[in-house]
Amino acid sequence: MSEAETPLRPVSDQAYDDTVLPFAVEPLDVRGRVVRLGPAIDEILTRHAYPPPVARLVGEAAALTVLLGAALKSEGRLQLQTRSDGIVDMIVVDFDAPDRLRAFARFDEAKLAEMAPGAELLGHGHLALTIEQGSDVARYQGVVALEGQGLGEAAHQYFRQSEQIPTFVRLAVAESLTGAGTSWRAGGLLLQFLPASVERQRQADLAPGDAPQGAILPETLEDDAWAEAKAVAATVEDHELVDPGLSSERLLFRLFHERGVRVFGPQAIRAACRCSDERIAAMLRNFTQAERDDMVGENGKIGVTCEFCSTHREFEPKDFAVE
Repeated sequence: MSEAETPLRPVSDQAYDDTVLPFAVEPLDVRGRVVRLGPAIDEILTRHAYPPPVARLVGEAAALTVLLGAALKSEGRLQLQTRSDGIVDMIVVDFDAPDRLRAFARFDEAKLAEMAPGAELLGHGHLALTIEQGSDVARYQGVVALEGQGLGEAAHQYFRQSEQIPTFVRLAVAESLTGAGTSWRAGGLLLQFLPASVERQRQADLAPGDAPQGAILPETLEDDAWAEAKAVAATVEDHELVDPGLSSERLLFRLFHERGVRVFGPQAIRAACRCSDERIAAMLRNFTQAERDDMVGENGKIGVTCEFCSTHREFEPKDFAVE
C-alpha cells in the first residue's frame, strides 16, 4: 500500500512524554513537529537546581533545540547557544541526533534577585544555531540578534533571515504538581510552509535577511494557506503543550481537524551527556604541564565538573606527566 493510500485511523489519546511527533497538513502545504518533554527536561533542570525563571528559559531553549534538531540525520548534531548582557548571559543546548539532549545556563544570582516581575532574562546579544551533519557536510552556523524579543521570536527571526522558510514557533514550560512533588515539563510546536508549486513558493518567499538597511523591498502577498495555518496554530494554549494527559495527536486534531492532519512515526528523546572519563582526559592532555599543575586541588588531584550533567571526575596528575 502506497503512502497516498494509507487509511485513516482514529486519533490516539495515548500521551507520550519525551517525544517529537512529525506531522503534515497537506491541504495547506504545511509540515511541522510537536515536542513534549517530561522526565528528560525535569532531569536536566533539577540537576542544576535552577531558580524557576531560569529553569523556564532553559526549558524553552531545550524544546526549541529539539524541534529544530529532530530534522537532522542520525549522525547530526545541533547546538543552540545564546550570549548576552542579560541576567542569563549564556545558554547552551546540545541535541545529538537521533535522541540525546543536554543543556546548561549561566546567570547572575544577584541580578536575578533584583529582577522586576516580567523582566527579560536574555538582554541584548546573539543567538547562534550550529549544525553538523557528519564529516562529509560542511558545518553551518546561523546567528540572529537578541534584542529582548525572547527565544520564540528569535527563532522566527532566524528562519526569516537564514532559512527563508515561513515558520511559526510556540514554546511553553511549566511545573507540574504530582503526588510525588513537582516536576518540570516543556513543549513546543513548529509549523513550516513548504508549498510544492513554483508559483506558491514565490508567494511564500521572505525578504532576504542580507538586504541593506532601509532598502525598499517588493511587496508580496501572504499565501492564504499559510495565513490560515498560522492563525490556527496561534490558538494553541501553553497548557496544551505541557498537559501530560493530552496526547500530541489529540492536540493536532484539535487544531487541524477541518483540513485533516497526517502524523508520522514519533521520535524518542532522552537526557544524555556526551562527557566521559576518556573525553575529559583527552581535554586535559591539551593543556600545558603548567596549566595542569594549577588545576591540582588540595587533595592532590585534578578535579573536573561537567557543566552539562554536573558529574565530577578526579584524575591523578602523574597520569598526564610529560616524560
